[in-house]
Amino acid sequence: MSDTRIAVLVGSLRADSVNRKLAELLRDQAPAGVTLDIVEGLGDVPFYNEELDGEDVPAAAAALRAAVASADRVLAVTPEYNGTMPAVLNNAIDWLSRPYGAGAVFGKPFGVVGTTPTPYGGKWSHADTARSAGIAGAVVVEDVTVSQPGIEVDVLSDADVLARLRAAVQTLADFVPAPAAA
Repeated sequence: MSDTRIAVLVGSLRADSVNRKLAELLRDQAPAGVTLDIVEGLGDVPFYNEELDGEDVPAAAAALRAAVASADRVLAVTPEYNGTMPAVLNNAIDWLSRPYGAGAVFGKPFGVVGTTPTPYGGKWSHADTARSAGIAGAVVVEDVTVSQPGIEVDVLSDADVLARLRAAVQTLADFVPAPAAA
């Protein structure tokens, strides 16, 4: 059996962000048979505009679509900005949703994890990301939402948090979508 490839969308553009570090840690500690590929360049993808989405799709958007299309699964690792998902992540999902019903994210199992320094741990952002991905056609795997408050523990070193996050990655990798109705 070949590896399960998971495209990872990081919702923070800061190179030193905790969610970026978390994505790298999950990539480096991926379960056997699972490869996590962090999709680079989300900050270079222009805001979605149907007028740009024709024969000459911007290179950064085309690269995003290709990275997700070639993966088996998608994992968003994201903080929460002002009670919702970061614009860069929303924009990525917008590009991945097109063409409607056949976008790169369509039919792909999709999970959301991450942290933010609030008592809620990003649960609003994670719910919004999951909802948007589902509307875009992804198959949201409910058991793969881990919203960790960054004020409670060091998410990069706490054994219990890391175990929950690794379990979420394993659940996403193992997920088998229900067969489509005929």
